[in-house]
Amino acid sequence: MKEKAIMNHQGTILWLTGLSGAGKTTIANGVAQELQKRGCLVEVLDGDLIRTHLSQGLGFSKKDRDTNVRRIGFVANLLSRNGVVAIVAAISPYREIRDELRQTTTNFVEVYIQAPLAVCESRDVKGLYAKAKAGQIKHFTGISDPYEEPLNPEVICFTDRFTIEECVYQVVSYLDYQGHIRHNC
Repeated sequence: MKEKAIMNHQGTILWLTGLSGAGKTTIANGVAQELQKRGCLVEVLDGDLIRTHLSQGLGFSKKDRDTNVRRIGFVANLLSRNGVVAIVAAISPYREIRDELRQTTTNFVEVYIQAPLAVCESRDVKGLYAKAKAGQIKHFTGISDPYEEPLNPEVICFTDRFTIEECVYQVVSYLDYQGHIRHNC
């Protein structure tokens, strides 16, 4: 009996960054569903879940945030090396650490999920922005801590102007056009 050869190809790290409430997780899940329909191996690494499980105990200082992002990047790189499209949905507020990941990984695609602060605040069902403005939450990105916008992201999704479906289409189209995904990945 002949064994079928297993093709090992490099996956992609799709890094969605933006403020809390911009739409990162929603778009990440939409892109994952679309890629799975095409037969791709996909894993979504959500920043909130990573903080709960992989980065529990880290605070929100710059050093701890950088450690958290490096950990997510390490896992994403492992997945990508094994042919998985690793979709990261994490605020990752500091440009320097995102650029570091771009330099130390392969097939890194940065997607800026852009929404004005006021729009993100209006989407905040947990009331985190209000708590941060009241001083109840320290080191909150966009309020008491900075968010450094990407300078040259491969894709920018304006979630205040376009629907989630349009943003998902924009990301998948970019990946397809650039050869990051193939039919039956």
